[in-house]
Amino acid sequence: MNQQNLSQSVRYFETWRSQLYQVLGSRRSSVMELLDSISSNCQASSVAELSLNPLFRRDYNSLYKAIQDFLPPPNHPDYEQAFDGLFDLVSATVPPPELRQFYLFGVDVTPYPRPYSATLSDKTYIYQPNVIKGNKPINIGHAYSVVAALPERGKTGNVPWTIPLSGQRVSSGDKDINVAQKQLKTILNHSSAPWKDKLAVVVADSLYSQRSFLGEQVLSEHLVTISRVRSNRVFYRQFIPSAEKAKSVGHPRWYGDKFDLKDETTWSEPDEVIYSNFTTKRGRELHLKISGWNQLLMKGTKNYNMHKYPFRLLQVVVSDDHGKTIWKPMWLLVIGSRRHELTLNECHQAYGQRYNLEHLFRFGKQKLLMRAYSTPEIHHEENWFQLTLLSYVNLWKARKLATVLPRPWEYYLSPTEVEKITPSLVQRDFYRIISQLGTPAKSPKRRGFSPGRIKGEKKVPRTRHQVIKKQQKCKNKKIKVP
Repeated sequence: MNQQNLSQSVRYFETWRSQLYQVLGSRRSSVMELLDSISSNCQASSVAELSLNPLFRRDYNSLYKAIQDFLPPPNHPDYEQAFDGLFDLVSATVPPPELRQFYLFGVDVTPYPRPYSATLSDKTYIYQPNVIKGNKPINIGHAYSVVAALPERGKTGNVPWTIPLSGQRVSSGDKDINVAQKQLKTILNHSSAPWKDKLAVVVADSLYSQRSFLGEQVLSEHLVTISRVRSNRVFYRQFIPSAEKAKSVGHPRWYGDKFDLKDETTWSEPDEVIYSNFTTKRGRELHLKISGWNQLLMKGTKNYNMHKYPFRLLQVVVSDDHGKTIWKPMWLLVIGSRRHELTLNECHQAYGQRYNLEHLFRFGKQKLLMRAYSTPEIHHEENWFQLTLLSYVNLWKARKLATVLPRPWEYYLSPTEVEKITPSLVQRDFYRIISQLGTPAKSPKRRGFSPGRIKGEKKVPRTRHQVIKKQQKCKNKKIKVP
């Protein structure tokens, strides 16, 4: 990087940090130093150890107070103003698309296990994969729904960077898809968002292929949803009545022939097929085939008239030089009024970037201590989760200033490869960046000594809460009358 580009990157980063400091509410200096300590953490394995970071000049009591006062509770009158200020700042960091004609977003849910927190309220059974075969993939705790922007790979050097925009806890009385739906509605329709009234694409896994989620997304005029579907789903073609046949009395027919994904005899010839080749990181040459069927339908309900919203169905098959299928074929569903503006290749590449969210979750849990904060207060836990996401954005803004500092065994890293710098490499060099540029946070001042707890005072034990088990809806069964 030449001197002119470096000076410009330094100016942009200092402007970002100055604006971030002004947006923060109470205890902004403590919160700012806490964000820097998270972003530069390379040794701490617990939240309390972050107070030993050189960038955090306060004691550990100020650290916990910063977490407590970072954001007001969601039912507080000042919450909307605090959220809007942070969202305006973070959304401005999303680069506009150049090679593609749409903004790309990803949505997913991640577990926050708390199986030993007896005094934590609103905990329930959550999905969490287990490495031991045969164990049920469940745990006890909370789950958080995350919506993030996925920048173009050309702007990130093909590094799986994401820009988290919203992280919200899924309560025990709500569903993952309902929380994600509210998040997307807030993000896409925000008045200050640069993607407002522009084409936006949301990618999600098979959990979000339900009609209760897709039925709400199709109401957005400029939104296209790409979701993976299970290989045992059944769809239908549109019914086209014959012009010669007289109109029959009764309910009009909406659905035509069945399209069963696990039964090839029900498939028709695809409307479009493309072929391409790609090479893996290990140099293996593979062949890609994408087949597309248009104007398919899924069964609806009384609340969701899915027969009014046809979609495009894609089948992705990867094979080797001998024509042998490498992986199980992947099915993708593309729905939205502007879905035809995307090519088959663009749909496949857009969904491929959904896996960047998995990198975000893994990096957050391993490096940013995303799940390390154990507290009986739900509001404090939510604030900590938001702080870890904001510290990731802090690394995203500092990526152009970071220098590659390889370990002795990392011979494959070169200090000159600044275009492919990862979040871990930025975190490794973040302390040097802040030490040279400084921080807008004010220096700590001693405000006296707390008298502490009065001798002989006994605190009331916290209430212990049971695990909430979600009940399935009971279908009305017809009782046979003898």
